[in-house]
Amino acid sequence: MGLQECCMRCLGGIPYASLVATLLCFSGIALFCGCGHQALTETERLIETYFARNLQDYITLAYLITYFQYIIYGLASFFFLYCIMLLAEGFYTTSAMKQTFGEFRSTVCGRCLSSTFIAVTYILAVIWLLVFALSALPVYFFYNMHATCHTIDVLTETPTSINQLCIDARQYGLLPWNAIPGKVCGMTLSNVCKTREFFLTYDLYIAAFAGAGITLLALVHYSTHLAVSQVLLRQQHHDQQLKESKQLALFGALLKDRNGNLCCPYATSTLDM
Repeated sequence: MGLQECCMRCLGGIPYASLVATLLCFSGIALFCGCGHQALTETERLIETYFARNLQDYITLAYLITYFQYIIYGLASFFFLYCIMLLAEGFYTTSAMKQTFGEFRSTVCGRCLSSTFIAVTYILAVIWLLVFALSALPVYFFYNMHATCHTIDVLTETPTSINQLCIDARQYGLLPWNAIPGKVCGMTLSNVCKTREFFLTYDLYIAAFAGAGITLLALVHYSTHLAVSQVLLRQQHHDQQLKESKQLALFGALLKDRNGNLCCPYATSTLDM
């Protein structure tokens, strides 16, 4: 076997679809977990500085932010290991379909494992769709805040109208209703929107939202690829069984035609006696 042929067979055994999905999943999880973790920290700082004066008003939010950050650590570890397992499964199914390694064949255990991965990946995709929707909520909050600040900048010549434009964190469930002040209005809100913390937090939430979308795309890509590979493996197994049954039927018909005796069709040489 030549070097070029060997290289082509090795390249043919690479699961490119699973490899692309793995890279998408790694990049999406990195964006979501990294940016989401930092965005939560910046959000706590903004709430503490501008929306609440008493520690008891945002202590619950601070605890929730800490819990979410620990959940982010777990998500990053879980998806790192799961994506590696899916990539290994992609190598298995590609090798089984193309029979890259000689007599390697798909087994019942291998097909059962592939079906399990399909079901788990589909469930993860449904759950992550909810995470993707929830990650849009902080983006919506900061978008409204930025739009209100833009309106204030436009209406700077009418101070009375400006003071009526507010962002109330209590309406979004970030603070309890008895929190003081709980909202920021007028030029104070405009000054908040001009701070580095605001723009940093806004951009981080947008990046985390994009990362959640990329991860969802990777999970859908995984489940689709695994389902197609499973169908091809089942079809290959069915064709192999059909071929073996035809060979057995042909062998049985040949035995029946020769009354159960099979002999060599060539004449026996006297030199071999």
